[in-house]
Amino acid sequence: MPEISVIVPVYNGEKCVEACVKSVQNQTFSDWELLLIDDGSKDSSGAVCDRLAAGDSRIRVFHKPNGGVSSARNLGLSSAAGDWIAFLDADDGYEPQCLQTLWDIRERAGADSAACAHLNLWPDGTVQPEPVLPAGVYDQAAIREKIVCPLLGDRLAQPVFNGFIWRYLYSAELLRQIGLTFEGAYLEDELFLMEYFCSARLLAVTEEPLYRYDYNPASATHRYMADFLKVFGRYMERKESLARRYELSALRPLWRENSNWAGILIAVGNEYAPGNAKTPAQRRAAIRALCARPEMAQAIAALTPGGLSRNKQIVARLVRGRHFAALDLLYRLKNRT
Repeated sequence: MPEISVIVPVYNGEKCVEACVKSVQNQTFSDWELLLIDDGSKDSSGAVCDRLAAGDSRIRVFHKPNGGVSSARNLGLSSAAGDWIAFLDADDGYEPQCLQTLWDIRERAGADSAACAHLNLWPDGTVQPEPVLPAGVYDQAAIREKIVCPLLGDRLAQPVFNGFIWRYLYSAELLRQIGLTFEGAYLEDELFLMEYFCSARLLAVTEEPLYRYDYNPASATHRYMADFLKVFGRYMERKESLARRYELSALRPLWRENSNWAGILIAVGNEYAPGNAKTPAQRRAAIRALCARPEMAQAIAALTPGGLSRNKQIVARLVRGRHFAALDLLYRLKNRT
């Protein structure tokens, strides 16, 4: 019975999964199992995973039809044997002391979770550390204020608290108690973190960057999503359910407006993402229709976004003023440059 189960969804990752696996094998903490979930890959990822597992009994491979990252992680959760759960993406990696450090700070604090900073690896070779929180031990009230509330309703002012699930060590027992799983392929990590940390008791944090996040401009979050409004609508439904269940609305009374404004800004950017074949007139019509939706119109009327980056502040002003032609021109110039 391993102490830590590391879950890695793999889809068409033949070029990167071996380096990812080696980062786990190089851990100074050795009491782990690695679950590689081959999510219907069309390349040789499955064969690479099988070869790596043949050389290390701590690696287990699961092959499944393609169902998306949430279904892959859920299979990993249901199959994990460890008392503690960690997530790792196939194109990322751990620093050698990652699991040991998370284990040690959690043990010393008697916590049911641990977290670390990470390194952003940009395509131009830039390496940028990003903390999750200041180092320390956070009780339930602090967890709600520092993690749950930012995920609930602080989605505009910079810096936005990111819902990266791979910066944490989770209690498998707590996950089973609340029946927590993933749903969908976008913003699913934010909801997972919100629900988990609504129930967590203590969180131990280190500012040491122990996870290596390889920024990929071609990832799903940077391509056009034709069904974005449907996906975002389901995200808001689930967030509403969490807010009711854990009585969160009093902590951030304008969380709906704040979240919907974030959705507006994402949706506008999505209209100009690579892969959208709409004409400029069709894009302007889509944005006009988006802003007329009751929940979005309420957000625009009730809340003036603050703390945005300069570019997003310009977009927000154009949206509030219904200057859709200027907005279209702005994005076409941006994409051209």
